[in-house]
Formats: sequence, C-alpha cells, structure tokens
Amino acid sequence: MKNNPKTSHNRSLTILKREIKELSQKFLLLDNSVQEEQIIDKIICQDTFEAIDFLPNGFVDLLFLDPPYNMSKRFNSNKFSKLSIDDYSKWLDVLMSKLSRLLKPTSSIYFCGDWFSSTSIHFTLNKFFKVRNRITWEREKGRGAKGNWKNSSEDIWFSTVSDDYYFDVDSVKLKRRVLAPYKENGTPKGWEKKTEGSFRLTHPSNLWTDITVPFWSMPENTEHPTQKPEKLLAKIILASSKEDDVIFDPFLGSGTTAVVAKKLSRKFVGIEVDQKFAAISQKRILLTEHDKIIQGYNNGVFWERNSLNFQEKKKA
Repeated sequence: MKNNPKTSHNRSLTILKREIKELSQKFLLLDNSVQEEQIIDKIICQDTFEAIDFLPNGFVDLLFLDPPYNMSKRFNSNKFSKLSIDDYSKWLDVLMSKLSRLLKPTSSIYFCGDWFSSTSIHFTLNKFFKVRNRITWEREKGRGAKGNWKNSSEDIWFSTVSDDYYFDVDSVKLKRRVLAPYKENGTPKGWEKKTEGSFRLTHPSNLWTDITVPFWSMPENTEHPTQKPEKLLAKIILASSKEDDVIFDPFLGSGTTAVVAKKLSRKFVGIEVDQKFAAISQKRILLTEHDKIIQGYNNGVFWERNSLNFQEKKKA
C-alpha cells in the first residue's frame, strides 16, 4: 500500500489559528530606528521595504535573499505579478540600494532566483557587489511540459561586498559513495572504506544535485509554496559565516534561514510580511530547542541524496 499524505506518515508541520495568535505576540513591528540588540533572533512581521529603513547600519554578516521570483504567484495573503525583465531589474535595484547599507565590508550575499529572474539578479548584483559565482541546484520536482523542457533547477548567486570575506570550504565538503574504488599499492587512494561502505569527501562545486525539496514525510515541510530545504541553507551558512555571526533574511517565508541559523549556533534576523508564515517560522524556531538535526547533514559532512541508510545515526 502506498503512503498517503493524509495518513499518519505525514510529518509536515501544521499550525492552528490559536497558535498563530499566540506566536504573533513575539513578532516585532518597527516604526522607528532600532539597535542591533533589539532585533537579534527576532522576526519582524511587516513589509520588507518599510522595515529596512529602521534597521541599523552594518549589522549583517551574511545576507540570504529569496524574494518573489519574476513570475505571477500567490503567497497566502500576498500576490506577486510577473514583470518585464527591465521592471523586475528596477524593483531589485531599489531593494539592493536599501539593503546595501546594512552589510559589513566583509559580508557575503546569496541571492535565489529561477532562470528568468537570473538575468535581472546578475545585472543588479554586479552594480553593488563583487559577483563570485552562480550556484545551480537541482530542485528534483517540477511539472512536466509538452512544449518546453521541464524546469527542475534554480540559481543562487554568490556575491561579496569586498575581497575580504569569509569562506570555509572544509565545512561543506560532500560525502559520496565510491562506485569504482582505486587503490595504490593495495591502499585506497582518495577515499576510505568504512563499515557502511566506500566513500570519498569531495570539494563542493557550484552544481548541487544532493538537495531534496521538502515534502510531506519530512518534518521540516510546511505549506509555504516556495520553501527552501534546510540542507541548502546549511551549506550556505556554514560556508560563509562563523558561529555567532548575524544572518539576515528579509523575505523569511517559512523560516528556514532562521531555523538553520539557530541549529548551527548563528544569530538571525528575519522579515516576513505574512502573519501565518511568520508564525510557522516562529514555531519552527522554537522546535529547534529540542531538534538540531538537519536532514542530509550528519557528523559534520553533507551526504549525497538517497544515502540515509549509509549514514551513522546522529544523536539528537
């Protein structure tokens, strides 16, 4: 019998109306300038373009941006309408001009987009920062198309404010199974053999094929339509921040950035205009007090997709 999302196998996070009301009491609503200590580990529930003007200068170590892509889509109580490439670029230009003063000279920026948005993103980032790379990750899910190629990837543009920035490549190496192990003088070369199998640690590339989009059997899954996986944020946060650094997400959505920041001992600040999604974020943050697990990240390394049976179980 196949699993049904409506059975007990469904581990998705849900939220009740009374929970939304209770959790909303923890939110901030800014109407004047604030100091950094007033917003650390807080969710600001209001329009991003309003809230930014009240935030302090230079408090952000890592900026993660996942704004509405340039497509017509509804986000619960809010809707974004598709713009021309030029108009979307202008929208991004206004956004980045407001955000840039919040960054430190050593800050890194990661900006998410689909294939259509990427043109505008690259153009805009190049005006303000130093563009370092474009990560493409396999979304693995997507609707089929008869007159086009199935859209199963997204981009993340990596930029820095200056040439002085933090990047820890060793923290984001990927553990892969060795299918054709090579030995030299009878000794494994470039890989190691363990009881769970033969593996090698590889340097991370800008093509990520090990990400699983949250779905109903995963406890991190929510009803947010464009939720990012915790594993994806873990890679970014570990690579481009240190413990106690401040991670800022001005389009928090379902809260993944804040959740992973908490699990990895970073500080966070998030803005989310929708009350329900902000409440879902807050609920997920509270759950991190008892659950630090990030699916796909175990014992200090990232594992390739579909390797759960090979991983040593991490103690919660």
